[in-house]
Amino acid sequence: MTDPRREYALGHLTEAELGPEPLPEVRRWVEEAAAAGLPDETPMTLATVDPDGTPSARIVLLRGVDERGLRFFTNYDSAKGRALTAHPTCALVLHWPVLERQIRVTGTAERLPLDESAAYFAGRPRGSQLAAWASEQSEVLVDRATLEARLAEVEARYDGADVPLPPDWGGYVARPTAVELWQGRPSRLHDRLRYRATASGWVLERLAP
Repeated sequence: MTDPRREYALGHLTEAELGPEPLPEVRRWVEEAAAAGLPDETPMTLATVDPDGTPSARIVLLRGVDERGLRFFTNYDSAKGRALTAHPTCALVLHWPVLERQIRVTGTAERLPLDESAAYFAGRPRGSQLAAWASEQSEVLVDRATLEARLAEVEARYDGADVPLPPDWGGYVARPTAVELWQGRPSRLHDRLRYRATASGWVLERLAP
């Protein structure tokens, strides 16, 4: 294994660069990652707590940032959906190694209104729409052929017709209670600025690296 250590020297982060609230800064960093031409600027780690208390993490796609929080979509009956039903508290991480940047978010996830989920689903590629019906996400499959047979059944069912929103599929918005922006710096003296929600509004504080 080669030595993975390297210096971080692409940028810096100061309090003066940031506004009073975190979500516009999250959106700005995502937009800057897209503008940099990165092939994947929206994958993010979603960490949840299973109903039995076991932590679990996986990659999902960030599908928007607005004044409420960060949006993503999934099967409500999946492992993560069941986890969020039992424990809505979650954590998110966006990481762009090329930019030497990371965003950490902790907060609470809640389901998006049905009309928002339906609008997003309607804009998905047809293959993804059909797959959402065919896959009982996180359930054990006997084999791949079983999944492909389900897909063939769904394709026949909606042949020549629009694919409707599945009743167990939709979006979440993660409403943050803390947001940390991390910028790599030389000698591991990284810049870490955290927004923390308080009763009187957001507090911006610098953390030791």
